[in-house]
Amino acid sequence: MAKTKSAGTVKTGRDSRPKYLGVKIAGGQKVKCGDIIVRQRGSRFLPGKNVKKGRDDTLYALKEGVVKYLTTRKTGFDSKQRIAKVVNVDALKKV
Repeated sequence: MAKTKSAGTVKTGRDSRPKYLGVKIAGGQKVKCGDIIVRQRGSRFLPGKNVKKGRDDTLYALKEGVVKYLTTRKTGFDSKQRIAKVVNVDALKKV
């Protein structure tokens, strides 16, 4: 018989995989329709023209064009103001 109990695995011995969040395409770069521009949790960056927000707050392009980042003042429901970053895609004109 064993003198000590067997050493089992611990419940906290697992580590989660990295989420790879952040800006994927910088300002001035070209994007195609559906390209991911920013991966985020919450609304650090807001969607602007030709940009849509996914259900996990990911911003992606709706049209082909060039990415531009702007800063604007946003007023909340409680009249507090904050500076927000807005992501726009300027659509390329087809000739």
